Amino acid sequence: MGKWDIAFPNLGIYLENLPKNFELFGLTIAFYGLIIAVGVFLGFSLTNHESNRLGYPKDIWWDFAIPAIICCILGARIYYVVFSWDYYKEHLDQIMNIRGGGLAIYGAVIAGFFTLLVFCKIRKQNLWRMADVAVLGLLVGQIIGRWGNFMNREAFGGYTDGLFAMQLPIEAVRKSDISADIAAHITDGVNYIQVHPTFLYESVLNLILLLVLWLYRKHKKFDGDMMLIYLGGYGIIRFFVEGLRTDQLQIGSTGIAVSQMLGLILFVFSLGTQVIVRVAMKNGLKQREPLEEKE
Repeated sequence: MGKWDIAFPNLGIYLENLPKNFELFGLTIAFYGLIIAVGVFLGFSLTNHESNRLGYPKDIWWDFAIPAIICCILGARIYYVVFSWDYYKEHLDQIMNIRGGGLAIYGAVIAGFFTLLVFCKIRKQNLWRMADVAVLGLLVGQIIGRWGNFMNREAFGGYTDGLFAMQLPIEAVRKSDISADIAAHITDGVNYIQVHPTFLYESVLNLILLLVLWLYRKHKKFDGDMMLIYLGGYGIIRFFVEGLRTDQLQIGSTGIAVSQMLGLILFVFSLGTQVIVRVAMKNGLKQREPLEEKE
């Protein structure tokens, strides 16, 4: 077998000529950024399509797009820097070097929610109804965006020899991401690591969650219902996937992965809120009339 860039040996897949960047008019463009941009565009396209069907002001999501993208990038970066402060306090000049890596999805989600809150106040829209639509596009962005991690050879898990085991050349990954477990399986003459493709696990599980929400969207019981399902569903997905990753953001020296803890909190919060709201509805709490849907 010749030289390859990424391989899935147990599936018989060996991929060659997969650079992390490409040149366009003299500019170096990272596939990571391009893939995220495609995910963002398709996510907003879906939310705009769905909101038009529901009778929202035409193209309202494109009005939201620019402030949301800016705030989400800042939120994702701030979240990453805060939980990697041991490094950044010694490298202050790298805090805004996004091209060097370091964006956290939870930071983007938190920033996006507060941006939507302000936007809904200004545009006099129902926050929870808007959030129910937003999570559809958010999942599209997450599903596609994880393939940016694939191109970057990052966000992988520990050693595995399972069906989906992924091999990466050692020189293509960050040394800090090679755990002791992975290193223990690197034998003499071997120039690659073999790991869990956690980017793939999360992308596929998010796709399943999106399909569940898409089928459920016409049957939701209250405003915010789909948002809660997203928070709980993604929370539990991230809890398990994060447990496999070698590049976890951790709370100080506790060894506790931030995303695992937050995922579990969101799952419990979502489940508890669902129960409370449904009991309240059963006892007579009325919902506002839904918007008129367009076929």
